[in-house]
Amino acid sequence: MKKNNNLNSLEKALERFLARLRNENRSNNTIIAYQNDIEQLIAFLKKNEIRDIPNVTQNYIEEFKKHLSIKQKYTNKTVSRKLNSLKSFFRFLVNSQVIKKDPAAAVPHPKIVPKLPRILLSLEYRALRDACRDDNRTYAIVELMLQAGLRISEVANLELNDIQEDKLIIKPYESHPNRVVPLNRAAQEAIKRYTNERPDTKKSQNLFITKNGHPLLIRNIRNSINRYFKIAEIKNAYVNNLRDTFVVNQLEAGIPLNVISKIIGHKRVSSTEKYLNLVKNREGTKIKLKEL
Repeated sequence: MKKNNNLNSLEKALERFLARLRNENRSNNTIIAYQNDIEQLIAFLKKNEIRDIPNVTQNYIEEFKKHLSIKQKYTNKTVSRKLNSLKSFFRFLVNSQVIKKDPAAAVPHPKIVPKLPRILLSLEYRALRDACRDDNRTYAIVELMLQAGLRISEVANLELNDIQEDKLIIKPYESHPNRVVPLNRAAQEAIKRYTNERPDTKKSQNLFITKNGHPLLIRNIRNSINRYFKIAEIKNAYVNNLRDTFVVNQLEAGIPLNVISKIIGHKRVSSTEKYLNLVKNREGTKIKLKEL
């Protein structure tokens, strides 16, 4: 990004905003996402000869939103996420007394029709497990998401000392507090199989590492699981659906909603309630994840 010494410049404002995010210990992925979204806005504004913060109006934010949807063909969900980034950015500028009026505050989010999560059927889960059985690292990752409901970012951040026999300690990160996640027999055995062959290295304390001893990145995990989805011939499934499958299985097993919400790290029970609709009319397709 080209430097601009004008204190009212959008580039300078972005630098200050990113510095604030770093001071808040936000994750690198979050910071990069904010940076990309705001740089996209800055590029759009420059085409309209707008380079300084005081000249940014609500109309320009509205036009940018249309540009993302019509020209860039982003989904409403992606446009909404990018708009959240812009709202956070301009709210920061108001709170920092750089501007008095927030040009993004009144811009509405596009309407999003929520989709029910995709849940793996019993045959699909078994096929995925069979496909990656000889890959102990990926097998352990799959089991942690299916058997313990971990997020992909939590899997990537796990360290060796987070494993305590029949439970995991998930350290706090971003806005998520720390929590304890119980591990069933299947997850424990999968982790043991992997740690027995894990490279002995001092380069990283991360549980999941590459052959060279470097931490396994989120994109590496996603690519690996997607490859096994393909091998297992599981269509229209995403990595996050493993966690979704865990939640529905627990509901079907009669685990109280508030207990599941705490295990998977939802801030609000209402976030877990959306899975209740998936439990209905699934008789005969329940997945017995605890049975290896």
